[in-house]
Amino acid sequence: MTTLIAEFCQNHKGDRGALREMIAAAHEAGATHAKIQTAFADDLVKRDRFEEGITDEHGVVQVIKRPYGAEYARLRPMDLTMDDYAWFVDECQRVGIRPLTTIFTRGRVKDMVALGWKEVKVASFDGASLPLIRSLAQHFSHLFISTGTCYDWEVERTAQALGIHSFSFLHCVSIYPTPLAEAHLNRMRWLRRFTPSVGFSDHTLVARDGIKASLAALAMGADVIERHFTILPPEETKDGPVSIGPKELKELAAFAKLPIHARHAEARRMIPEFTAMLGSETRPLSHAEMLNRDYYRGRFASRDAQGAVVWNWDENVSLPGEPGAA
Repeated sequence: MTTLIAEFCQNHKGDRGALREMIAAAHEAGATHAKIQTAFADDLVKRDRFEEGITDEHGVVQVIKRPYGAEYARLRPMDLTMDDYAWFVDECQRVGIRPLTTIFTRGRVKDMVALGWKEVKVASFDGASLPLIRSLAQHFSHLFISTGTCYDWEVERTAQALGIHSFSFLHCVSIYPTPLAEAHLNRMRWLRRFTPSVGFSDHTLVARDGIKASLAALAMGADVIERHFTILPPEETKDGPVSIGPKELKELAAFAKLPIHARHAEARRMIPEFTAMLGSETRPLSHAEMLNRDYYRGRFASRDAQGAVVWNWDENVSLPGEPGAA
């Protein structure tokens, strides 16, 4: 059975009523998982180089501009409470859809453990953050790990660190939105060297490309599809333009039920860009992806007892409850 993850991101605007409607709509449309993000504005880290960004003498952006104050002000109203997270797990279980969350910092793992999550997601920018990944593997039965901005050696190292623990590797392209020609769906073949469960996290522009990339990924044998999901008009949220609604999700769910040979034939028939989306199994990250890796890797972090920043990848510091902590 294909895993279909409806990623709510911040499309709920921090409102429990909206979350309730989204859970019901995702379940009715055929999603197997409803996903929110364990990310808090107070975990945002101010890093000086992103306050103004850097553009070189040729006009090429070398560091993106994303000022801390504006980002904090945008995120803070959408923060969920711990009661909201507990309610979300219970509501998903009541409706009959599996609850899932992306945990963005090591310090929040302990808060989530007691709430009943069985599976969790690791964001693309933390696909090589071994202290975070080890901590998650200690507490949760299955990890979905996006690999979009990971180097090949980082993917291999993460797979080795997880050993026999149950995990899925998801291919994604960290360009928002992702052009179809940059989808590189053949990457899933390379990821399958490390785990039998692979998939695609789709960031394409819905108004222009619909669900073509997700359909093509299913035709290529994806076991998991993650897609941003909304019940609002796309212009109402930051992630709205790359988010599908119940109608598109229902189409994805129906397509996923077809035999693999039928999916492949149908995708080739319906999608003129199918071949262009296949791309390469391995390739260097593009300039746009490197810019996003630079910003998003370390966007959120934990703090130790003295208030010092603890990065998700820092092997020299253990937080209470982590493997190897005193």
